[in-house]
Amino acid sequence: MTQEQRPNVVTIVADDLGVWGMGCYGNPEIQTPNLDRLATEGIRFDNFFCTSPVCSPARASLLTGRIPSQHGVHDWIRRGNLKEDPIEYLAGLTGFSEILAEAGYDCAFSGKWHLGDSATPQKGYSRWYTYQTGGGPYYNAPVYRDGEAVREPGYVTDRITDEALHFLEAQVAEAAPFHLAVHYTAPHSPWVNSHPPDIVALYDDCPFDSCPQEPLHPWILKNTVPEGVHEAPIEHLKGYFAAVTAMDAQIGRLLEALEAAGVRENTIIFFTSDNGFNCGHHGIWGKGNGTYPLNMYDSSVKAPTILSLPEGEAAGTVCEALLSHYDFMPTLLELLNLSLPEDETATLPGSSFLPVLRGERAEARDEVVVYDEYGPVRMIRTHAWKYVHRYPYGPHELYDLQADPGERHNLVDDTPYAPMRETLKGKLDRWFLRYVDPDRDGSREPVYGKGQIGRCGTAGNGKQVFADDIR
Repeated sequence: MTQEQRPNVVTIVADDLGVWGMGCYGNPEIQTPNLDRLATEGIRFDNFFCTSPVCSPARASLLTGRIPSQHGVHDWIRRGNLKEDPIEYLAGLTGFSEILAEAGYDCAFSGKWHLGDSATPQKGYSRWYTYQTGGGPYYNAPVYRDGEAVREPGYVTDRITDEALHFLEAQVAEAAPFHLAVHYTAPHSPWVNSHPPDIVALYDDCPFDSCPQEPLHPWILKNTVPEGVHEAPIEHLKGYFAAVTAMDAQIGRLLEALEAAGVRENTIIFFTSDNGFNCGHHGIWGKGNGTYPLNMYDSSVKAPTILSLPEGEAAGTVCEALLSHYDFMPTLLELLNLSLPEDETATLPGSSFLPVLRGERAEARDEVVVYDEYGPVRMIRTHAWKYVHRYPYGPHELYDLQADPGERHNLVDDTPYAPMRETLKGKLDRWFLRYVDPDRDGSREPVYGKGQIGRCGTAGNGKQVFADDIR
């Protein structure tokens, strides 16, 4: 495949979007017409998982194809984002965008980076517009434009799209293929008084049956969500749903621009969320760090995901295979007939799922399981079972997902299920033993879900790297 023949690549990443939070995933209350349309034009994945149920490690894995215990980002990046005190957390690790850039792609990034040193272009991106940190206001938002810190007037979801479209307009006349990364901060908090009033008003009469407000989880961390969520959930739900709908409208602008430019049929579009989210599900407002001990519920680790291939290949299909963000990089490289440097290929834990989409090796893929980690918490999941192991002392969890899809009955201490528990624990141990970099292993790190403040391993020079202000 020559450079001129290679398709363009657009990656769209939402922030904290639960798999339940889109119309095409069965939610009749939320309005996501453009994402629903994208699903009909592409492939919707019902069992796609993040590598870690919190933003920075999940994003690092999506970019590098590596698990957190290989890239060393184990929690959301709390320190090192700003120009005044930068830390490049992924220094020395290859991202798929670098491979694209080396192959002649013009690469642009617009939106949430949250992997350190947000002011400086990284990983092959030549155009660079980033939110300064991991989250914050939607109006008067702090961003870096061309390396300079500015406050962005207007609604930042719109501005992220505007910057992406400016790049697209400049690219359509070029012969080289392009890669455009559009990473929204939506629907991350804040939610109340933070979104266009006309869109919030769409949900004035919504019953929000899709977000049952269950009794607070016994492990809940009340300080991980904005004040007042548990006391006034409806107002926060209106804001969350509005953030999703406002983002969906901007994705519609992107799709229209690609069509108007005549490049839609030769563009790969990949949409996903960095992690899942709970809006009252399991009695949690948040994701993996919505509780302590950190949780691995499906609502936290499943990511809504859509892939649209050039010329409508496999349009309108639904894929049930168990897949992970660590599978995206090898899949994309196979689609583009590109490859990693030889010395890195064996270290990637994922594999291309393109053969599955084309009806090849489907049975073999059914045997694949997915793995997640969040610091000292690790998960293995099959179609029928989930086992969660917490180092060093637990508590551990075992769920029969066929009999108990809601993960309500922990069977880990039930004698009849001991063989299943030991089988899954053995597979989990062997898999992580194969792929973990001992210098970046998270299983013995004191990760509380309150943020990462330095690089792991020898690169961290022995400094504390995780915040421990649990309250």
